[in-house]
Amino acid sequence: MTETWVSTLAQGKADLERASTAQKVADMLRERVLDGELAPGLRLSEEAIGGALGVSRNTLREAFRLLTRDRLLVHEHSRGVFVRRPTGDDVRDLYAARRVIECGSLRLWNDVTEAQREAVRTPVRQAVARAEKNDWTRAGQANIQFHRGIVGLAGSTRLSDESDRLFAELMLAFRVAQEINDFYQTYVPWNRRIVELLNDGDTQQAVEQLAQYFDAAEEDLVGRLEAEQS
Repeated sequence: MTETWVSTLAQGKADLERASTAQKVADMLRERVLDGELAPGLRLSEEAIGGALGVSRNTLREAFRLLTRDRLLVHEHSRGVFVRRPTGDDVRDLYAARRVIECGSLRLWNDVTEAQREAVRTPVRQAVARAEKNDWTRAGQANIQFHRGIVGLAGSTRLSDESDRLFAELMLAFRVAQEINDFYQTYVPWNRRIVELLNDGDTQQAVEQLAQYFDAAEEDLVGRLEAEQS
């Protein structure tokens, strides 16, 4: 009996290898979204991406399926696969999830390792340095690392993976709104204030500041998206 089901598993070996590769491809493309390299509305060429990565069409289509599930891509019949353009409703839902995950994680500040705390502090220092040079692209990348660090306080790989999907979708919303520099000019100083409160031992006030940050960012971004789409 054991040999029967083991032999059945062996028959799926090729599918397993393809699925593993597809996940890696999806992760690579998601990072390009986080870095701001893939713009909303961009059509993705199977030939170009498959050729660059040396993967089969089936593997690439599976990667596209994974990213479509994560709301980063959309398939349009007879037209192809495109980078998705999030809406105001998407942004409201994203921030609802972020409040639960990040505010909850930040409350653990006093119970984590120094390395975990430093993963929150370091990106803020980097963002401030980039902002002083008007390098808003890298300031934005550091901002994502700051929020990744906050989620990392929970010590949960599952939460970190889910948050990366949320961050990538949010980055697309920023790109649709276009005025990315305005966001970071406002929120980099806010991030620094949150870290200062944490360093002073006022975790509760830091959590409240993060919640207010999310309220302001959500209202700002939704307003820009609705204005752009009207």
